[in-house]
Amino acid sequence: MKGATIPSVAIMPSPLFLWRFKVVLFLLWGLCCCKISWDSVMRMSVDLRDLFLYEAFLYYNPLLLVALMIWLWGVNLWVFAQSSVNYAKVFDLPQTHLSHREIWRCATWLTLIVPTSMTAYLYLYSHGEVSLAASQPVLLYAILLMILLSPFDMFYLSSRFYFLRTVWRIILPLQAITFPDFFLADIFTSMSKVFSDLERSVCRMVNRQVATIAWFEADSICGSHSVAIPLVLMLPYLWRLFQCLRQYKDTKEKTCLLNALKYSTAIPVIFLSALKYHVHPDQWVGFYRPLWLISSVVNSLYSFYWDIKRDWDLSILTRIFMFKNPSIWTYLLYGQNWVLYWVLGSNLVLRCTWTYKLSAHLRHNYLTVFTIAALEILRRWQWVFFRVENEWNKMTAKQNMEMSSDMPSEGDRLLDSSNHTV
Repeated sequence: MKGATIPSVAIMPSPLFLWRFKVVLFLLWGLCCCKISWDSVMRMSVDLRDLFLYEAFLYYNPLLLVALMIWLWGVNLWVFAQSSVNYAKVFDLPQTHLSHREIWRCATWLTLIVPTSMTAYLYLYSHGEVSLAASQPVLLYAILLMILLSPFDMFYLSSRFYFLRTVWRIILPLQAITFPDFFLADIFTSMSKVFSDLERSVCRMVNRQVATIAWFEADSICGSHSVAIPLVLMLPYLWRLFQCLRQYKDTKEKTCLLNALKYSTAIPVIFLSALKYHVHPDQWVGFYRPLWLISSVVNSLYSFYWDIKRDWDLSILTRIFMFKNPSIWTYLLYGQNWVLYWVLGSNLVLRCTWTYKLSAHLRHNYLTVFTIAALEILRRWQWVFFRVENEWNKMTAKQNMEMSSDMPSEGDRLLDSSNHTV
């Protein structure tokens, strides 16, 4: 018809194209950060290169490990959503809880921001802008802390409040312990190295030792011999220990005391390792190091036993991968014996290497410690699958028992029918 206007139709790119475009941008950003960081490190003198690379690694590696944990938690939620495990009910989450996509979105932003700040730190310092370089990790820590504690309705306020409330209940177990309380506390034990590095980083920021050589002295307040290092490493295990004691007070179950004993075995590992810097070398080699090795073996084997005996149900170990809509992952993982062998073998090996990152006297091998800390997070990630599934199975079994007890028996129904008139 003459004079009629044809409505314009917005042309949107396909989701697959947008995803590929984002991946390309992410790879280009990663290459740029690596190139700038490498060139910046090569500009430094050989004497200071390793020292300042170690310092930069100290500030940013705990945040990278946190980002890894968030990425893997998103994978956990994705698998739970595909299977029959109702994780929202297990954790008593509100209806507005974050999905795996929103978890991955948070992890993406953290993965982008942390290496960018690290690249800026190395670039500015190598070009003589020491004060600007020192401000980079300080600004990053301050911004992340403000986002986490912000009372405004942004950045997933309800989820942040749920997380902070659970952390508060972990620090002060003055109430009955719920599943989210000790679940998050268990995750914190795998991130004890993260907490220790965060403490050392904040210590240097507060004492204005960022991008300086003052902290290189081992006996300084923020040095490698600081007593704060083993104390912070112990905190997650002490929190979990107090939770077990609180559970025993409420339930009088002896298994709570045995669980508390498991977490107490980590304390000698940390304490004996820290003694290396405070005793004579001959005493360390002849007396304290053998004790440290024995306590490490006891802690590793006890923790491994508790995983397979208490936290998991090996009879249904791979049922978590029975998805509602079968996919290639279902055929690869569901009902496969190799999954059982892999979980048991990897859990045992990583439990044994776990004590390496708890030992203060081995911290100078920072790349090795970072790798072991990342592997421990991967071990905890696979532990989450079977621990949450086991809890869900217990909840459903309890509900089924309650439903069966509420239903009248066959004898009751016959007695009731005799009272009716025909």
